[in-house]
Amino acid sequence: MKCLIIAAGKGSRLKQQGDSKPLIPILGLPLIERVIRTAMGAGADDFLVVTGYMEELVRSFLVSLSDRLECSITPIFNEDWEKENGLSVLKAREYLQEPFLLLMADHLFDPSIARELMALALFDDEIALGVDGDTGNSSIDMEDVTRVKTKNGKILDIGKGLTNFNAFDTGIFLCTPAIFNALEHSAKQNRDTTLSGAVKILAAEGKARAFEISGRFWIDVDDPAAFSRAETIILANLKDKPNDGPVSRYLNRPLSVRISRRLVNHQITPNQISLFSFLCSVLAAGLFALEGYFALLLGGLVAQFASILDGCDGEVARLKYQSSAYGGWFDAVLDRYADAFLLFGLTWHAYAAKMDSFILLIGFMAIIGSFMLSYTADKYDSLMRDLISHGKRLRMGRDIRVFLIFLGAVFNQAYLTLVVIAVVMNIATIRRLIICRNHG
Repeated sequence: MKCLIIAAGKGSRLKQQGDSKPLIPILGLPLIERVIRTAMGAGADDFLVVTGYMEELVRSFLVSLSDRLECSITPIFNEDWEKENGLSVLKAREYLQEPFLLLMADHLFDPSIARELMALALFDDEIALGVDGDTGNSSIDMEDVTRVKTKNGKILDIGKGLTNFNAFDTGIFLCTPAIFNALEHSAKQNRDTTLSGAVKILAAEGKARAFEISGRFWIDVDDPAAFSRAETIILANLKDKPNDGPVSRYLNRPLSVRISRRLVNHQITPNQISLFSFLCSVLAAGLFALEGYFALLLGGLVAQFASILDGCDGEVARLKYQSSAYGGWFDAVLDRYADAFLLFGLTWHAYAAKMDSFILLIGFMAIIGSFMLSYTADKYDSLMRDLISHGKRLRMGRDIRVFLIFLGAVFNQAYLTLVVIAVVMNIATIRRLIICRNHG
């Protein structure tokens, strides 16, 4: 489906963030790129972007983005960009002869909203607007938001000055070409060239449908406060990874998100982060192999730091839309090597302190248990995903294993740590085998 994006405005209230509003980066990606990538995730595959202020700079970026994303992005210049947004929509009339998605370059949203909107079956003379019925949302800028009055799935009225309203305009539309006739009608009849004016015309005819977004994420990034809220919400969503263990969820993830927030502003790839995390684990293993408590303690700290950093590769990948099957596999392979190095280093430390061959057996069982627990993770997680995500079942994963290594280093208990890891990891693996057998 085609997608029209309005990106003509100046955005003077975000001037401190950048000269061109569509190109202002938020967590490493320009606003317009984040909107386009979100729409692509929803199913849009052909983009028209109406430009205005700093047109040449925005056009140049869109051409480059089109090449990078390997999708069609057509810039359309609106010389009247300082006027109402309805004129920007009209500029795309000749390109749109079928239903299309209409978005704003400064509105971020959950892709499921656009996906479900695009699945609606509209009559040829209808439009649909995503509306937010949570009128008590304290994060909404009541001075700027467009208000909507709806009833039985239909829009009755719309405008910024409405006093009788029950929803907010999210700026996410599914339109038919009827929107262009409504814009012209609004301009001639009411001298109103805003998009809201066209929606009023269609609403009066019962042809403007309201699509309730049901509490899903959207935000108009129109001022510094909204910009900060958008960053906070996007980062908070990174913490909702269903297969995170308790250490990842409550310790590692809050710290790794803060690191990722800085990393996205640099030309660092997720795979580079994975490799650096692995090298930190190798360094920790080398420190474990040295004698003395200080080396053991320092190794434990480096190992835990590597574990925290290990979450950043996936976070940066999601923030910058750089996730790939290879990247996930590459990270998993390095994690297995890192585990082997860490446990071997710990075994070396314990054996050097007490030359007992039984320590080597315990170290071997710790490594095998860790590997088998990782090997069984995919099937176990797929069966237990809902229970794990709701905190009803403990997920014994790498986060717990590395944290145990960290605690063992802090309390100078290398041998005891190996025993605990060997016992716990192997028992957890056997338990998974039983659970997976009982669930087919």
